[in-house]
Parts: sequence; C-alpha cells; structure tokens
Amino acid sequence: MEAEDDNELRKTLKVTTEDHSRWKKIAISFIILTVLCLIGIIILIAISSNSDNDDEEGGDQGGDGKEDQWNWQPQGNRIKTRWGKSLDPKNVWPEYPRPQLQRKEWVNLNGEWSYSIRSRDSIKPNTHDGKILVPFPIESSLSGVMKNVTENDAIWYEKEIDIPKEWIGKKIMINFGAVDWKCILYVNDNKVGEHTGGYTYFYFEISKYIQEGKNTITVYVWDPTDRSFIPVGKQTMNPQGIWYTPSSGIWQTVWLEPLNEIYIQNLTVNNNFDQKSINIAVKANTNVKLNVNLTLFYQGKKIQSITGDTTKELSIVLSEGDFHPWSPSSPCLYDIQIELHSIYNILYDTITTYTAIRKIESKRHTDGELRIFLNNQVLFNMGTLDQGFWPDGLHSPPSEEAMIFDILKLKELGFNTIRKHIKVEPFRYYYQCDKIGMLVWQDMPAGDIAGSSWDPNKIDGGADKQRTDESKNNYYTEWGDIINNLKFFQSIIIWIPFNEAWGQFETERAVDFTREKDSSRLINAASGGNHRICGNFLDLHHYPEPSQFLYHENLTNVLGEYGGVGLEIKGHTWNEKNWAYIQVNTSEELTNNFKTYAEGITKLFPKGFGGAIYTQTTDVESEINGLITYDREVVKILPNGAKEANEKVIQSLKSMNEE
Repeated sequence: MEAEDDNELRKTLKVTTEDHSRWKKIAISFIILTVLCLIGIIILIAISSNSDNDDEEGGDQGGDGKEDQWNWQPQGNRIKTRWGKSLDPKNVWPEYPRPQLQRKEWVNLNGEWSYSIRSRDSIKPNTHDGKILVPFPIESSLSGVMKNVTENDAIWYEKEIDIPKEWIGKKIMINFGAVDWKCILYVNDNKVGEHTGGYTYFYFEISKYIQEGKNTITVYVWDPTDRSFIPVGKQTMNPQGIWYTPSSGIWQTVWLEPLNEIYIQNLTVNNNFDQKSINIAVKANTNVKLNVNLTLFYQGKKIQSITGDTTKELSIVLSEGDFHPWSPSSPCLYDIQIELHSIYNILYDTITTYTAIRKIESKRHTDGELRIFLNNQVLFNMGTLDQGFWPDGLHSPPSEEAMIFDILKLKELGFNTIRKHIKVEPFRYYYQCDKIGMLVWQDMPAGDIAGSSWDPNKIDGGADKQRTDESKNNYYTEWGDIINNLKFFQSIIIWIPFNEAWGQFETERAVDFTREKDSSRLINAASGGNHRICGNFLDLHHYPEPSQFLYHENLTNVLGEYGGVGLEIKGHTWNEKNWAYIQVNTSEELTNNFKTYAEGITKLFPKGFGGAIYTQTTDVESEINGLITYDREVVKILPNGAKEANEKVIQSLKSMNEE
C-alpha cells in the first residue's frame, strides 16, 4: 500500500514539475516577445521622427530609397505656376533637348537623382542627403530640395543607369544642357572630364568607362555665385530688388546618346536670302572626307535632295514657288534630313534638323536714318525685357508648355521681339521662337559687376572695368560657347555683349570677338551702357517713359529699356514688400501708361529710333513691373489695349517706308 502511494506521489510530483517548467518557458517567451515589440515600437518612432525632420528641412525625402519610396513634392510656400503644380516627376522635360540636331535613339536622364551637399574640397561622399529632381536648380521649389549652397559648398549628384546591351561597342555620349558653374563628371568612379560655364551645353564621351547593365553616374558641381570672376546674370546670394535667387547645379536636361564610330558633330548654317539659297556645312568627328546626302522638305513635301561631302558647304537654290522667307508674321521653317556615308556608301549617321531663310541688317531708311531691316523691309522691333525666371523653377522653366506660354502670350499682346536679358535659355526655347515667330535680342550674362564705372549720358562716358585675366578668360570662353551654341537659331538677330556698364571691359575687342564668332547678325555693344562707337547700335535706357537723350548718325538708335510700371496683384506676388519704377492701382491705368509710352515712341521716329524694349514680360521675385504675374496666372495689362498700341507703333514705321 505504501509502495502504491509512493508511486502515485512520484507521478503527481512529476506532472507538477513538468507543468511548472512549461509555464516558466511560456512566461520567459512572453517577456522576450514583449521586449522585442517595445524595441520595434521605439525604432518606428525614431524613423518617423527623422522623416518628419527631413520634410521640414526642405525636401530630403527618400534618402537612398528606391524611386517608388520618394514622395517628391514642390517645396516652400511661395507662389507656383500651374505647370509646376501638375508636374510629373517621372516625366520631366521629355522632349528631345537639341532640335537643331536630332536623333531617334536617346535616353532621358531627367528625374530622380541622389544628391549631397559637402565642402567644396570634399571627395565623393559615401552617403547621400536625399533625392533631387533633375533638371531643377537645388535652390528651386521644383527640385524637391530648396536649399542654398555657398562658394564653400559643392553639390554631388549621383544616378544609377542601365546601358542597353546593343549600345556596347558604340560611342556613348552624355549631354548636359547646362550646369552652373563648374562640373566634373565621374562614371563608375572614373573621372571623365570637367567643364566650366553656367549657361552652355556640353558633352562627354563615356564609352570606355561604362559596362553592360548597371553603371553609376556621379557629377560634382561648384557654383561660386557671388564671386566676381564668373558670369552670373542676375543671380545673387542676397536677392532683393533687381537681383534674384541663384540657380546652382544641373538646370537643363541631361541625356545619353549612342553613336557610331563616325558621326555628325555639328552643322553650320549660312543661308542667303537674296540668292534664295539654303547653305549647310556638315562637320563630322573626323577630318576624313565623307559623303553627305541632304533632303529638304517644306510642310511635309519633299523639295529637293542633293549630295556632297564634308569638305564643302551643301547648297540648295530654291525656286520662286519653294521660297518661303521667315518673319514674325510668317515663321516658315524647312525640315531637313541629313545622312553621313563613307565613300563606300556605308551609313554612319542620320539626323533631322530644320532651318529658315531670313535676312537681318542695319541700313538707311527712306528718311536717311539707320534702322533694322528684316528681309529688305524696315521692321520696328517692339519687345519686352525677358528675365526668364520662374517662381518654382528659377532658371528652369517647369515645362516646355510653360515656356511656350510666355512666347505666345507676348505675341498675342502684339510684340514681335524678346530681349533675353542676361540669361540663356534651353535650346528648345529658341526653337519655339523660330517656330512661333519671335525675334530675339540675346544678352551675354553679366559678371564681375562690382566697381563698374557707368556714365550713359554721353558718348564714350564711363571707364572700362579692370578685370583680372581669369575673369576676362571666363567671359570670352563662355560668350564664345554661347554664340557657337545658339547661332543656328534664326530668330536670334542681335548679340549683346554687355548690359549697361555691368563688368563692361575692352568693348571694341568684345565686339570684334563677337563678330568673329558670327558675322551674320547685328551687334549691340552695350545696351544702355558706356556708349562706344562700335557695333551697330546706340542703345539707351530710360525709365519710365521713352526718351532720346543721345543720338549718333552712324549707329542704329534704339531704346533698350523703358517702362517698369508696377501693378501689384494680391495673392500672386513673391514677397510682401515689392518694387517698381512707378506703381499704378489698376489694369486700366497700366494699359493707359503703356499706350502713352507707345505714342511717345512714334514721336521719336524722326530722330531715328528703330526698336524699343519694355520692362518687362513678367514680375520677378520682388519686381512687380511685369505685364504678367510671376506665376503666369494673371495678364495684368488689358490684352486688346496692348496689342493695339504695339501694332500701331510697328505699322507707323512701316508706313514711313511706304511713303
């Protein structure tokens, strides 16, 4: 009996011990699970807090995450354009960027890139600060970053790209529309090359640095905005009045293109209006003589095909029926296909392009005064000063549609000219001016302005700025590149080396340099500046009403700036504190002022005036003297009144010619 009781006790104790052990394990597991959950919650809170801080600092969304994790948004609380508000970050500036020399096969690199801001002398960073939307300047809202950089900083961009298998073995080019100011390119950590100049297109061949599949593109940018030795236009680290926010880094389209070993490098157009001929020289990337086939079309109809070679100009003489001159009232364009062949008829390259025939000159009018003539007819250039800035993109228009809006709106208001004021636009801007029919006066972006001596009230007034050799070299290099890049576009009729006396130096030499680069256009040596007897113009600036306080019989006399009448539209201004030469309160007042000034211009015709530029197309930051608000939402001047006044001025001078 005792033995049985003992066995039962042992069984009971065994069960009790096993139960106790099991519950102990469960309790320990519960405690461990609870601790892990608490740790996870703490980590999630920390991540959420960091993400909130990044958003508050101006758009470092996404870190090094994948594209679908980057919630791009325009930054800041200032006004924005309708195009910026509706921008698709996965489809930014999708148009082929170089309409003067187009190829079918290319890859657009706009969109999401990683970026970091480090010291100017830094090496390539191992981590990124976040994501940036290329091609918008880092200071802009549309970049998704909106941060300032100083001369002590550098911006590092990085993007992983796929190289198609069929591209291997070809020459692969990476093209940059513009990067402000100094750019160094690396591919897979190999230095490829560098470029300086904030307003000019450039490219590098990267074939020997790439591999099939994934490749890493890295771009270093240094932009010393307020240093005196580089062209900066109206950019400043302290924006106020007529000076605006900087546009540092990549600010135009970046794209890849595969080319054969031999390819068309560029075209030189030298059309002759009087001879009714289209003349194009094709330059290949080799000095070896190659065959060229050129086919000309007009409105889809084939006009003529010719063959030639790369050692001489190809020329097509048009019949009377096929001769369609270009003008603002009739912007006729011819389409062209060009093929590059070996002497054994091996096809190396095919491009499409376009051209126009027009003639620009300064010559004596029937009254004996020098005036601007287009296609042998006097044409008063009635235009606006156009800064080319945007509230959300700064130097970068939010889209091509936005850019077209400005040009079309000016044409609807009766203007036939745009003075592109100390800024250079993407190639497609000038293509649209060609296509829409808008004359362009093209400024050189100013630099080294401080300490300039300005006396615009007499001939040979003021003194040349004493610029360093580095400053002068930067000027000539960038101005030469700008002319070479843009002289294809027939809408550009005047080059302007200097604005007022801003950094003006060696004026006669600068004019000669400009003429050497392109002798087919007129040269306005210094718009409103220290007046030197060189180039084609005496250009006066006077605000607000037009005035002619100087005259020169051997130059074409123009009014390069006038107007500047401000009208503030609540809810459409950049700042609370705004500025203009004078201010009015209504659109009616603005329109009446504009009409009065237009009548004043016609009264100056007997004194030889041949063109006038009203300040300005749009409001810009603190300036509210635009005909249109900065966000492009309100046309402040009454359209019919502006158009009527402009057409009256243009027709009045034309009527003098007919008399």
